[in-house]
Amino acid sequence: MNKGIKMVSIAGYLPGNVVTNDDLSKIMETSDEWIQSHTGIKQRYYAFNENTSDLATEVGKKLLERANLKSEDIDLLIVSTISPDAITPSTAAIVEKKLNLKSAFAFDISAACAGFIYALSTAHKFLVSGLYRRAMVISAETNSKMMDFKDRTSAVFFGDGAAGMIVEATDDEKENIYLSEKLVTVGNEEVIHSGRIAPLKEISSDNYPSMDAFYQNGREVYNFVTTDIVKHIKEFLETNKVNSKDLSYVVTHQANLRLIEIISKEIEVPLNRVATDVKECGNISSVGIPLALARKFEDENITGKVLLTGFGAGLAYGSILLEFGE
Repeated sequence: MNKGIKMVSIAGYLPGNVVTNDDLSKIMETSDEWIQSHTGIKQRYYAFNENTSDLATEVGKKLLERANLKSEDIDLLIVSTISPDAITPSTAAIVEKKLNLKSAFAFDISAACAGFIYALSTAHKFLVSGLYRRAMVISAETNSKMMDFKDRTSAVFFGDGAAGMIVEATDDEKENIYLSEKLVTVGNEEVIHSGRIAPLKEISSDNYPSMDAFYQNGREVYNFVTTDIVKHIKEFLETNKVNSKDLSYVVTHQANLRLIEIISKEIEVPLNRVATDVKECGNISSVGIPLALARKFEDENITGKVLLTGFGAGLAYGSILLEFGE
């Protein structure tokens, strides 16, 4: 058994197409003023002619380069996504081939906007088992392909992108970044859903599989975050005997700025110590957390305790407490 994990590299990738609120106002009844006042989002990025595996592959290349590792140095690849290239094979299997990760086994995790939390937790368990040394954990989404652009209550939020990290098993307690976790699922398939496929009703030559677009009940999501998630974070910090003043940085799911502002106020962490990348990148589902963390590390070296909290469809949510040394 290993004592923990250390972060070897972290990276993000955004596709090249910036979509502003004004761009969306040309195809639906909305405006820049309405979107910013309700969500705080100014723009997002869309992937044209790129699928989820393409975005994940770009992140994988960056991760290997920054870690100065070869493809054969990776033992495990986990991709969290709710917008896969296909139902099968897994997006991770496609990325494994594109990155030529000959020594790695690969699979997807679907935990919606909590996906990175669940994926990093899973990688941690594999690595501390002592059976594997390095894991590549990537969140990747092409939410744009799942949108109903007549539904302004959902479509204005979402963007595309990918981000992730390489983590490595360590026997040195001083190197370990992984302090604690708490994962929760409360089954509810109605508040948020995407890609539903109806069951077969009869044998007919007209039958052909189809899936629905993304949907969320905004009021229910708001209530879920402002009650359940706020309570979850407070209890998680209390359980781990961590005062909010002890947190160097907080990265929640980048749902929208208004919800992040509420969480910041409720857990008494100033907004300047809370990630707000949603303003420039939109809601990228599971990607929001690792992307915000990667962008923060690009700006400055983070030290001290960092709280990661994801929440989304399922309803799935959870937190991980990390600590980075000098």
